[in-house]
Amino acid sequence: MNKPLLVLDTNVVLDLLHFDDPATRPLLQVLQNGQVRCGVTDATFGEWLRVLTYPEFALDAGRQAALAERYRALSDWVPVAEPVTGLPRCSDPDDQKFIELAAASGAQALVSKDRAVLALRRRGAPLFRVMTPTETLAWLDAALD
Repeated sequence: MNKPLLVLDTNVVLDLLHFDDPATRPLLQVLQNGQVRCGVTDATFGEWLRVLTYPEFALDAGRQAALAERYRALSDWVPVAEPVTGLPRCSDPDDQKFIELAAASGAQALVSKDRAVLALRRRGAPLFRVMTPTETLAWLDAALD
């Protein structure tokens, strides 16, 4: 089996790399071990960089750079080709870039905790799965065995 390609929304990446959420540690482990891949584009990585500057996180420039590098090291850049047509529209326009990335990259799953993204489960199903981190771990458990 080829290594599954996942698209992680920014909140999931925050849980993995900044908050060190125990629920997402197994997902971080499979990424670090190279068992799965994480697809990014300039747009999705740019959102990560922007979010790291938010005052509520109180991250100094050194910590921001370290988190940016950690995410970069886990990520595979996906070249942006022709846009995929007929995709479901997310009610939050800021999340549409993740849907477009999942479709264009051939990702097996878009991993999110965002209600607007999760609402697309049925409409995105023919192209890719839309799952929470917990659901992703259960799916990977079966897929990687």
